[in-house]
Amino acid sequence: MKGFSWLLRLCGTLLVLQSLPLSAAPASELWPLWQAHDVSSTLKPDHGAWQRMLDRYLVEGASGRLFDYRQVSGQDKALLSDYLKQMAALDPRLLNREQQFAYWVNLYNALTVDLILQHYPIESIRSLGEGWLSFGPWDDEVIRVQGQALTLNDIEHRILRPVWQDPRIHYIVNCASLGCPDLARDALDGTNNETQLELAARRFINQDKGLQSGGSSLRLSSIYDWYAVDFGDAAGLVAHLKQYAEPERQRWLEGNPSFSFGYDWQLNEVK
Repeated sequence: MKGFSWLLRLCGTLLVLQSLPLSAAPASELWPLWQAHDVSSTLKPDHGAWQRMLDRYLVEGASGRLFDYRQVSGQDKALLSDYLKQMAALDPRLLNREQQFAYWVNLYNALTVDLILQHYPIESIRSLGEGWLSFGPWDDEVIRVQGQALTLNDIEHRILRPVWQDPRIHYIVNCASLGCPDLARDALDGTNNETQLELAARRFINQDKGLQSGGSSLRLSSIYDWYAVDFGDAAGLVAHLKQYAEPERQRWLEGNPSFSFGYDWQLNEVK
């Protein structure tokens, strides 16, 4: 009975932990190895395979863009795997900054889709993860580039955020969840980075999952809580939101609004 009671307490603890928000998101800490770039480089990685995946399986849904994981063919799973192998074989330090940005963003998003496909069907990406107390795959090795083991957290928080220092990065990387900013329809290619960042910011802030009226307060995505340091103080966040908000949402942001936060971890799949 003592052993059974201990097991019950452990299960209860795990349920509580899994219900908690990710309030302590990883800090932006530069991995110096990946800071190098070649300003004169004309190399352009081929992201056509990733674009084909987006063209074939990204669907417009009522709650945002959804990925049709169920319908991905074996041939296209192999196509995605080959694309990731090609990206792993490249040295992104030989690219210019624009091509580097496209490389890392596309790699992050393609790796995330590949992870889901490897384990599908699942209800949430948070059910993945190699550690016993893990609630997501973000600290698991997902690829090796130039002999270096990389996790999704490495790509986002040790490369993208510290090198580019642009809060719009949070709108362009996708965590395979309904609460996440939607996958962009167009793969980044180094020439469309700014356009895609602006489109992604405007799209998310004008969706209810980004900014929603809640009576006496506004409900924001938890992204603005987890990564508050990237958006500045309260006034800086409001200014950022107003920059992209449509007129009705701009009115919500007038005065001194109070905020609550939320996030939907359900898989962004076509049902």
